[in-house]
Amino acid sequence: MSSWKQIVAALVILVAAVAAWARFYPGAPQILARWGLDWTITATPPATESAGPGQSGRSRAGQVVTIVASPAGTATINDRLQAIGTGRANATVTVNPYSSGRLTELLVKSGTHVEKGDVIAKLDSDVEVIARDRAQVALEDAQSKLDRVKSLRASNAATPVAVADAQVTLANARLALRDAELALERRSIVAPIEGTVGILPIAAGNYVTSQSAIATLDDRSSILVDFWVPERFAAAVKVGAQLSARPLANPNQVYTGTVSAIDNHIDENSRTLLVKATIANPADSLRAGMSFQIGMRFPGDTYPAVSPLAIQWGTDGAYVWAVANGKAKRVPVRIIQRNTETVLIDAPVASGDMVVTEGTQSVSEGGDVRIAGQGSASEAEGS
Repeated sequence: MSSWKQIVAALVILVAAVAAWARFYPGAPQILARWGLDWTITATPPATESAGPGQSGRSRAGQVVTIVASPAGTATINDRLQAIGTGRANATVTVNPYSSGRLTELLVKSGTHVEKGDVIAKLDSDVEVIARDRAQVALEDAQSKLDRVKSLRASNAATPVAVADAQVTLANARLALRDAELALERRSIVAPIEGTVGILPIAAGNYVTSQSAIATLDDRSSILVDFWVPERFAAAVKVGAQLSARPLANPNQVYTGTVSAIDNHIDENSRTLLVKATIANPADSLRAGMSFQIGMRFPGDTYPAVSPLAIQWGTDGAYVWAVANGKAKRVPVRIIQRNTETVLIDAPVASGDMVVTEGTQSVSEGGDVRIAGQGSASEAEGS
């Protein structure tokens, strides 16, 4: 192709490009007027009004979009608590002697149930018996001396000071006897609480001290269960609240109990709160150290529940398309919890409200919609 043909073709293309720019670019008339080329505006045919963007938008807005919708439901969360706890005896005491000595007799064996004050073991007490007898003799002697001094005082043969000294001696003798009797009494080791004797760690004949463990007693009339609850339940758990306890070793057996104590602070590492429960054990079927599955129920919090397909995302967060009177309405939501089949949301959506699950890409704010399978939107509302 010769050079002049190339120049003509280029000019034709340039003129066509300028004409297209002047016809379709919205600000072209103002630009051409500033350049002094406003005469070219009259040469450019105006766009057909029927093809204008405004009328095209109205045509789209007037369309009825077919969508798939499902009714919103409700679901309650934080209405039940499941936790694992460890049982303890209502009271556990390790019995130690008051003083050292030879263990002469054990009066109980493992598994024996004892009452408070029952003697469970004895230490050798020969020295204490002698001390008690000596204190008894000293008391009798002090009493005799006081009687003689009082007789002498009646005949003015003794002074009031002598009578007072004899009375002090008698009082000291009585205290010495009580001390000797207490030392002898403490050679018998008694149960400080009512309970069941555990495995005995020592046998008769051993020499023991005040640090030696003679027996361990468990009061199993009730079992205390310690368990931890998440901090979101901290305000819901109250002392006296009912609960169920299921031993993991025997899950078919369910016991009832009550919350007996709540800790005064939340553990900052685990964000949990320590709670203590009391479970009655009249049949003595529970033991300290058993693990329990604790269950509690609360009023909980109720939220709307929608299909996961209904959740859409925009620049301002999550939202759903609700259908009311055949119109689509965009409703912002806050997601509370995701479940397998539903999503719990915080939004002004009531139970039974229709929420779009399919066809959301064609829905616009205030646009007409028709729920698939229900005919027109107006018919759906009328039915």
